[in-house]
Parts: sequence; C-alpha cells; structure tokens
Amino acid sequence: MDILFAQIQADLRSNDALRQSGALLQALQQSAAGRDISVIAKSAVEEIVASPASAVSKKLAFDLIRSTRLTTDLWEIVCTGIHNDLEFPDPDVTAAAVSILAAIPSYRLGKLITDSNKEISNCFDSNSENLRFSITETLGCILARDDLVTLCENNINLLDKVSNWWNRIGLNMLDKADNVSKVAFESVGRLFQEFESKRMSRLAGDKLVDSENSVAIRSNWVSSMVEFVWKRRNALMARSLILPVESFRASVYPLVYAVKSVASGSIESFQKLSRSSKKSNASALDSNAERFVGVSDVVTHLAPYLASSLDPALIFEVGINMLYLADVPGGKPEWASASIIAILTLWDRQEFSSARESIVRAVVTNLHLLDLSMQVSLFKKLLLMVRNLRAESDRMHALACICRTALCVDLFAKESVRRGQKPLPGTDIASLFEDSRIRDDLNTVTSKNLFREELVATLVESCFQLSLPLPEQKNSGMESRVIGALAYGTGYGALNWTEPALEVVEVCRPCVKWDCEGRTYAVDCYLKLLVRLCHIFDTRGGVKRVKDGASQDQILNETRLQNLQRKLVNDLLEVNTPRIAARLIWAISEHIDLEGLDPLLADDPDDALNIIISKIHKILFNADSSATETNKLQDIQAVLLCAQRLGSRNARAGQLLTKELEEFRADPLTDSVNKHQARMILQRIKYVSTHADDKWAGVSEARGDYPFSHHKLTVQFYEASAAQDRKLEGLVHKAILELWRPDPSELTLLLTKRADTSKLKVPPNAYTLTGSSDPCYVEAYHLSDPGDGRITLHLKVLNLTEMELNRVDIRVGLSGASYFMDGSPQAVRQLRDLNSQEPVLCSVTLGVSHFERCALWVQVLYYPFAGTDIPGNEGDYAEEDQQIIRQKRSLKPELGDPVIMRCQPYKIPLTELLLPHKISPVEYFRLWPSLPAMVEFTGTYTYEGSGFKATAAQQYGSSPFLSGLKSLSTKPFHRVCSHFIRTVAGFQLCYAAKTWHGGFLGMMIFGASEVSRNVDLGDETTAMICKFVVRASDAAIIKEVGSDLQSWCDDLTDGGVEYMPEDEVKMAAAERLKLSMERIAILKAAQAPPKSPKVEEIKDDVTDDDDEEEDEEDGDKKKKENGEDGKKKHKGPTTLFELTPEEVEHRALQTAILQEWHALCKDRNTKAK
Repeated sequence: MDILFAQIQADLRSNDALRQSGALLQALQQSAAGRDISVIAKSAVEEIVASPASAVSKKLAFDLIRSTRLTTDLWEIVCTGIHNDLEFPDPDVTAAAVSILAAIPSYRLGKLITDSNKEISNCFDSNSENLRFSITETLGCILARDDLVTLCENNINLLDKVSNWWNRIGLNMLDKADNVSKVAFESVGRLFQEFESKRMSRLAGDKLVDSENSVAIRSNWVSSMVEFVWKRRNALMARSLILPVESFRASVYPLVYAVKSVASGSIESFQKLSRSSKKSNASALDSNAERFVGVSDVVTHLAPYLASSLDPALIFEVGINMLYLADVPGGKPEWASASIIAILTLWDRQEFSSARESIVRAVVTNLHLLDLSMQVSLFKKLLLMVRNLRAESDRMHALACICRTALCVDLFAKESVRRGQKPLPGTDIASLFEDSRIRDDLNTVTSKNLFREELVATLVESCFQLSLPLPEQKNSGMESRVIGALAYGTGYGALNWTEPALEVVEVCRPCVKWDCEGRTYAVDCYLKLLVRLCHIFDTRGGVKRVKDGASQDQILNETRLQNLQRKLVNDLLEVNTPRIAARLIWAISEHIDLEGLDPLLADDPDDALNIIISKIHKILFNADSSATETNKLQDIQAVLLCAQRLGSRNARAGQLLTKELEEFRADPLTDSVNKHQARMILQRIKYVSTHADDKWAGVSEARGDYPFSHHKLTVQFYEASAAQDRKLEGLVHKAILELWRPDPSELTLLLTKRADTSKLKVPPNAYTLTGSSDPCYVEAYHLSDPGDGRITLHLKVLNLTEMELNRVDIRVGLSGASYFMDGSPQAVRQLRDLNSQEPVLCSVTLGVSHFERCALWVQVLYYPFAGTDIPGNEGDYAEEDQQIIRQKRSLKPELGDPVIMRCQPYKIPLTELLLPHKISPVEYFRLWPSLPAMVEFTGTYTYEGSGFKATAAQQYGSSPFLSGLKSLSTKPFHRVCSHFIRTVAGFQLCYAAKTWHGGFLGMMIFGASEVSRNVDLGDETTAMICKFVVRASDAAIIKEVGSDLQSWCDDLTDGGVEYMPEDEVKMAAAERLKLSMERIAILKAAQAPPKSPKVEEIKDDVTDDDDEEEDEEDGDKKKKENGEDGKKKHKGPTTLFELTPEEVEHRALQTAILQEWHALCKDRNTKAK
C-alpha cells in the first residue's frame, strides 16, 4: 500500500496532466474503499490546487478534498489556490474552482468570498456555459445559508454584492443554455425553501440564532425574487416549456411559490419583515382579478403534466404544487381533485414507493380542498394507506387529519340537511369503518396491530377538541377552510359537537372487549367520552319528554345513549381485560337510569343491575394470581366507590350491595384498609335506606368524572404496559395539537411580536478558561440548538503579551457524547496576526449523540517565532526549470516551536441537553409511577432569615427559604406544580423535562427547614434540607444523573445546593433526634412557673395569656407523658403507646411552631397598641 501511495504522490508531482488525473482517480478509488488518504490529499493540495494544472486535474483534486478531512493549514492553501484560479484564463479551471466553494468550512468561507467578490461577479458575464452553470449552482447553494446571511449583516458592501448576485441568478432562469436555466430555477427554489425550513443551514454545520437583521436581509432577497418571478412569469413559463422534460420539474416550485405569495398577499408580510423603503409595484398595482388570472395561468401551464407525464417524480411535484395553489383565494376544488387523483394513481401503480409517507401526507393535509362526496369516497382508501405506514409520527398525523375531516364532513352535512338541502349518503362517522378489514379489526378481540387503538384514540381526542372553542383564524389559508366548515357545522352552538361524538361512541363500542396486552389508553379515551356525553344528557334521569321542553333531536340522542348503555352492560360479561371491567362499571353505574329498570325483572340474571353487581362480585373476590401483578388495588378501590354511589341511589341496589360488602368484609383475604372502607360504605347505604327522604345531594349527584385517566385514585403502581400507553398518548396528543392548535410560525411571531423581548435570546455568561498569569486570555460561552442536537462554543482569545503573534492555533478536543460534524477527532482554528490586547473571536460547532455529560478541552498553540524564513532558501533558479519553481513555492516560512497552553475544560451542563416539557399536573402524576428508572439523593443549602418572619409569606417580595433553588427558574424545566407549607418552611416542587433525544425526565424536590442548634428552639431556621427524587423513562438517563450527583446539583442550582451523602444524612438525623429527645426531657422535668402578680397581668396581658397557653400545653403534655410512663398501672384498655423517634421530633417541631406563633401574636399586639 505504501508503494502505491508513493507512486500516486510521484505522479502528482509530475508535470504530466494525464499522469496526474490517473493518480487522482486511483486516490479516489482508495478513498471509496475506506482507506486513509490524508497523505495523498496533502500532496494533491500542494501540487494540484496551489499550482497551475488542467481543469480535469483540478476537478478531480477537489473531489478528493471533499472525500477526506484537511487540516487548517491545508484549507488555507486551498483558499489561496481558489482565489488564484478565479482569475485563470481557462473558464473550465475557474468553473472547477467555483464548484468547491460550497465545501469550504463556514468559518473560512466569509473571508474568501469577501476577498474574491469581484472575480465571482465576473463569472456571471462569462461566455462559457460551463462557468455560468457552475457559478449559478454553487452560489445558489451558499447564499441562502445562515452563515452568509450573518456575514452580510456585518458587512454592508458584501450585502450589496450578494443582493446583486441573486438578481443575476434570477436573470439566469432565462439563460439560453438549458442546464444554466435549470440550475437557476433550482437555486431560486432553494432560496424560497430555505426561507421556510433552513434545511441547508442545518446541513452546513453552524446553526446560528436569527436576529431581526438577518431575517430582514433574507426577507428582502425573497421578496425581490418573488417580484421578479411575478413580473416575468409568462416568459419563465415559456422558457420552462422548452426545457428538456427531465429538467422541467426544477421550474415548478419557484413559479408556484412566487405566484402564491403574490396571490395570497404574503409578499406584503415579507416586505414588512425586510423593512425596505420601496414597496412592491406588482402587489400595489395588480388587482385581485389579475392575481387570480396569474394563478389560473400557472395551473393551466402545469395541468397537462398530471395526465401526460410518465415520470412519477414530475407527477408528484406538479400535484403537490397544484394543491398548494388550490388553497389561494378563489382556488377551485377541481385543481385539488385532479392533483390528488394523480398522486393516488402513483400509489396504486406502486411507483414512487420511496415517497409513500409524502404521498399520504400530501393527500390528508389537503383533503378539505375537495368536495364532500370525494372526501367521503377517499376515507376507506386512506385508512388502509395509513395503516401500512411505518413511521408512527406519520401515521398519527394522517389519522388526525382524517378524523378531523370526517368530523367536519359529518357536521357540515347535518347542518346542510337542517337548512333544507338533500342528504348526502356516507357522510356519517361510520363511513370511516366501511372497509371490511378496518371493521373486522375493530370487532376482533385480539390483534397484534396497534392501528385500531391509534384510530379510536385519535377519533375520540378529536371529538374533545371539537368541544373546545374553535381557534381564531385571522388570515386565509388551509386552516381557514376547515375552521369555517366546523363553525358552519356546529352553527356556533355549544352542544352541536355531541352529535358526531355520539356516533363515535356507538361505532367504537366493540373496543371495550379488546384484549390489548394490558394497554388501556384507547379504551380509557372511549369511556371518558362516554361519561362526558352521559353527564351532558343526564342519562340517569331517563329520556326527557316534549312537555319537559326537550326537542326531538334531544329525545332521539338520549334514547340512543340509553340503548348504548344497555348494550355496554351486556358487554360487561365479555370484557377480556381485567383493568377495563372496573372502568366500564364506573362509566355505566354512575350514569345508568336505575329507576327506569323494570321491577318485574329483578330476579332475571339478564337484568342490568344484576349483571353490574355480579361483575362487582367477581372483581372484589378475584383471587387470580395475575390480578396481583396488575393494579388490582386500584380496581377494588374504584369498585367500592361505585358500590357506594349505586347503593345510595337505589333501594334494591343498596340491598344487593349490602350483602356483597358484608361478604367482602368477612373474607380473610381482604386487607384492613378495604375492610374499613367497606364498613363506611355500608353505614352510608344504611343511612340512606333509613332516611329515604333525607338524602344528601353529595352522594346522589352525578359528577361526570372519569378518574382513571388521571391521578385521582390514590393507588397506582408501575406497569410495563402503562409505559406503552403513555408513549401512544404522547404521540396522539402531539399530532392532535399540531393539527387543531398549531404553534404560530417564526414568521408570524416576528410579524406580530417584533418588539417582544422574550423572543430575543440573552447571551449566556462567559467562563474564563485560562489562569491569571497565562500569556493568552481565553473565555468561552456556548449556544445550543436542541432542534438539530448541536452546540456551538464561542471563544474569545486575547493576546496579553506585548509582541504581535503572527499565528495562534486553537485546538478543541471532545469527551462524552459529542462529535464534530466532519467526524474529525479535534477541531483546529488558525488565528492570524494577533495584536497585543486585541480580542479575536472564533467558534466551534459539535453535535450531541445522546444524553451524556460532555466536555470540551481547549489548547492554545502560539508561535512566537513564526514568520522567519528558512536560511539558505535564497538563490537564482533557471526560469525554465518548473520542478524547482514548484519546490520553491511549496517551501513555507518556518513556524518555530509552538508554546502549548492547556486550558481548563469547558463542561457542558447536563441540564443543557434537556427541554422544558409542558404537562399538566394531572398527566404528570399519572405518568410518574410508570417511569421505571429512579434516583434519590439529599442536598442542603442555607438561607438568610430567622424565625417566623423568614418562613411565613411576606406582604411583598418572595420568601427567602427558596433562595438556594432560585436558579432553577432559568433552567430548561417546566414547573408543573408546587406546594408550600410556609409556617415550617416546607415545600414540594415538581418539574418535567425531555431530553433532546426524546426521553422523559421528571423531578420532585421535597424541602424541610432544619431547626438551628445554636440558639433556642424555633428561634432561627437557616438550613434547608432538600430531598431530590428524579425519575426517567430510560435507565441510561438516571445512570448519567446518578454518576455525579454534586455536578447535577451544580447544573441545577449553579452551585446553590450541596450534595449530602446518605451516611451524613443518617448521622445528621440521629443527632437531630438526640437533641429533640434532650429537649423533651427538659420539658418533662420543668415545673410550671409561679403565677405573676395582678399588676403585671394587667400590664402585659397578651404576654401572660400566651404564657398561660404555653403552660397549659406543657401541662397537658406532661400529663400525657406521665400517663405513658405509668401505663402499666391502668387496668382498662388504652390506645397510648411509647413515642417513636419520629413522633418525638414531630412534637418538638409543633412546639417550635407554637412558640413562633405566640411571638408573632405578641408583635402584632405591640404594633396595634
């Protein structure tokens, strides 16, 4: 291999273009085989790039550079070679040099473009088609990126040059050469796409935070290109028609985007963002009619390709863009239907299979643009298409779109019938389940496919979204049509959403029989909607009558609900999941009309009440071994509550349940807690039966609550299936909210809240990495981009010596889960000409692969003797000897020995890899027990303040006892809820977060103030002991947190909390207990003080009252304790036991609180006087 590499290097050093190109081809083969060719790359840079060579050799050398990693020194040589080649007389050589610009690292690209802007501008005027193609393609890739936009923000001259370059790229769309025209269309399309998505900026590496100026610059470019395309649209359409058919696809998106921007009025938003003084003539002069004619022209231009093209990619591109145009004001459903039919034909022909997700997403997102009959006809086909999608997020999004459209169609059709129009068949919700495979899946007990659970859960959650107020729509667009149809369908009535919801619960009834391997989320959703409907229609009161004021629709709906309840009672016998039985009993028993049952069927086993009570019996006396593994305690708790409510509502139910509960109490397997609860329920049922006319409303009232979907039942254990339920719930909620309540886009926020300071990111604090006596001063801070999983480290280097340093190298190494974008083990930044006391900035971007501690290790290498030439290099050389001239050029000035300075490591806080996760307390406490990994530890901090004034709520300001945790408000955690006990400075805080990679992390902090030992009891409380409990969805997260608990505390609180090992906690607790026991002993031994004279009583009335209260307290305590000491003398039974250490400590704490309270009362009375 060494011989081969030596031969390649020798060929590169030769002057023969053929040998050089052959050597480069061999090197590319070795690179493709995975071998390290960095030695050859160095030779290629020095012998080909930095020296005159043929265009083919240059092109191959640049391909070789792209396939390997270069050092910073070699990049400097490459940039110098490119700058020289831009002036080379051969346009092919210049085209090769231009093509490598997109591969230049972003930290070096700005300087190169600034130095070479004149040469780059000249390339547009070249007669060479190849050079015009190369400059248009390369600048189209580079100029839309964030790093170029930021460079333009800081350099006005360059901004003018780049704006001019965009105009030249626009003109190139009309170039006489087909390949130049095609690549110009692509470049303009890339600018528009980058404005929306920033995909290229992410691929390029450095992801920068947008400032208002950079948005304004990009908006200016976009608006000018939109104006250009709108004005020249007829010429551009004519030019695209004579492009080769394989190139036509590139011309579609720029035309459609520009025409829609003008037709929908969004160009005016771009101009507001760009803050340009000039206004668009196109948008100002063109009337609405002219805009619509422009849109129609483009549709007419594109439509023939849907039917006649044989290229699946072209059909898809044209179809997507026609759907985009069908949404403009005045758009026609025919445009959308033609596109969707063409796209679905691709699916049927099984072409373009790599874009299955894109096809489904395109169709479901634009369903609302079709007429009702076509929407209904597509439901059956779409559900089967969605069922076959691999990615969960794609499935959820598609299901959310389909369910929303189905509800929309149902509401719209019903309202149209109310207004006298002919009913349209197939518009009800049941049309979703028309296909035999979907229907069979719904009616099958067991199924390995999760799709049916996803469908039922999404449909039910969509009904709940429909019950909420519809979001406002201020601008026209896709959503406005949907919101308009929903508003029309509901007629702005509060309860019109219940009609489609009622159909949903009727159609999805078989789900209660499912066996989902312990998963209950879909059935929980269904039962929650059922309970909500029963509560709204008040089904326990029976069907209302016309004379009661009920409408015909209400009577019909209530009758349907009553029938559904009877069917569900019969389904109780066929429930296959033990957890579902208790939940279904809850949903039915709370709302069933017991008074409407036929008393003659009281002994019939098929009677509804008899079925419910027999099922309650099975749950209470379930001795199955698997029931102990599941959440049996919660089921029994729920069933007992059902028994209480059933028994107190109906006399016959009370008699039957009394018998069951008596048996349950007598059962030896029943635990004591359930026995006590059963006894209490029996007493309530007995009271109700004896006081039939005096029932209290609290028992008989229906609450419409479904406590299983949140944490209202106290018993909850971890289950493996619960974690799957939470995952499914998260996916469904995310898809539903993104569709029904989408977050506003960045452009919308910038337009509406430009002056909102909360959107502007405050630069973080910089940390010094060097010592006080080091010759270079280095400080660093980092910015993180969770969306791309990247962190950018910004370094500021200051030369503290008195001499000028010609060159300084900054080397950055990594540890932990981080990596550099190009895969290199370290990053090197070369800084030139550092003057004394003049700061120089540089940055490094790295990716983070998973949740783990990361650190960056910085070394500074500076060359105090750089710039001196190697002695003996001078001499006369024959000009004709090219080999000697090349060697002379390759000789570099000697750098000398570097001075290496190692800096302190820059540690990335572990909290930096988290994102706040908004979650309600209800969901948080439901999720908490199902998190499998957990770590607990104790921390402590001190705070300023003494006595009650430090702990009680102040009139203004915050209480000081949270001072150690104040940094938590700036960390990426969502504060779910909190609970404070201010009298003893106790608290509980709950936080939720997600890692960048999707894992959930929940944290609870319990705090208790420790009584100070140096002064009297209760006088000062300055030490806070915090118990941290961290749970996560993945054991790796907890392992990383628990590996260094002090670092985790520092990351959370910026050093405010000190970690206490468990042995220290136990020792402190033992010592505290010992002190409490000593104080109790002192209180026991203390005698009551003598009574004060009456004169003093009048003078210090309040004080004596307080003293008397304290004396009574102490006396009572002594009597009680004497009773405890002499308990053997009592003959009768007693409930007094010896005090445990915890009780002793608790009583001491009570005494401290009372003393504080009396002191506060004394202060108040003194102030009042």
